[in-house]
This record gives sequence, C-alpha cells and structure tokens, in this order.
Amino acid sequence: MPPEPVWEGFFKPWEILCRLGLTSGCGAVVDFGCGYGTFTLAAAQICRGIVYAIDIDPEMVAATRRKAEALGLGNVRVCLRDFLADGTGLPPQSVDYAMLFNILHAEEPGRLLDEAFRVLRPGGLLAIVHWNYDPATPRGPPLAIRPRPEQCCQWAYQAGFVLRPPAIVPLPPYHWGAVMVRPAGDQARNS
Repeated sequence: MPPEPVWEGFFKPWEILCRLGLTSGCGAVVDFGCGYGTFTLAAAQICRGIVYAIDIDPEMVAATRRKAEALGLGNVRVCLRDFLADGTGLPPQSVDYAMLFNILHAEEPGRLLDEAFRVLRPGGLLAIVHWNYDPATPRGPPLAIRPRPEQCCQWAYQAGFVLRPPAIVPLPPYHWGAVMVRPAGDQARNS
C-alpha cells in the first residue's frame, strides 16, 4: 500500500460507491481487503446495514477500526482474516453488497469471486474497482498481473454473476469499475 495520503488522493469514495450502485437502502456490506478503510467508512455512512471490513494486515485493520470509532460509525465490524485462505466467515447469502477493490490481481481471483458469490444474497451486487491497464498509472500492481476489465468480468461470469449495465464505468484518473449481480432465483451455485 502507498502512504495513506497518496492512496486517499486516488479516490472519491462516496462518488465511486454511488456510481457503483450502493444506496442508503442497502443492508449489509462486505469490503474484501479494507486497507485504510477508504471505502469501508464511506459505505458505512451511505448504507443502513453493517459494513464488514476484512483485511489480512493488522495495521490496516487497526487503522480502519480507529477511524470508524473516531467518526462514531457503530455499523462497522472490522476483522483480521485471510479471506483468501479462510473465506470471510460470513454466513451464506448474508450481505447485499460486496466490494472487491484493487484486489483481483491476487493469485486466485476466482476464489475471491466465489466467496463474494457465496455471501451475497440473490439480487445482491458485487462492485469491482481496479487500476486501469495502463503503464502511465502512478501506482498499482505490475502490468504482468494487473487484470483488464474484460478479464475481471469473465472471472465474475465464471463465478455465476451477471453484468449490471453500464458495462465498465470509468473512474478517473486511474481506475475503472463494474457492477455485477448475483442472479435472483439462483439457489447458491457456490454456497
């Protein structure tokens, strides 16, 4: 992770979450890899439900917890966990919105997407954000492992999701986003 002021300068979290379908009517949310809490805190201020902030890094977990407490956000639950190895620990079909932001360059993106599918309710939304596939971006994973939007969407289709238009949402200056839906009526292909 870059230093926090640098990281925070890349995003307008409220705007991004709203563009990617998070609304005040949304119940539970899960943030896979919460980092500094950039999107966790914004989500907790937007939605009515619990926001589960999960990260493998104890420093990121502590930072997110401190910020949530300082803001008086009683709907944030921070958890130190290796969700790639151990899953989220959340019950099946228990959340309305899942965030996979700047993480699908991990070794096993399919496992992350399968876990997101498992915990999302039918009709729930999966929001994906990643770095543009462009060597001019100032940060982000090496291009050799940085996925293109089409790759992320294909992985999500393989996990059982369907795309919710618009297809790819530009998130200037350095990112793109997409919203996928766990189909209603699907009885938990991966649960």
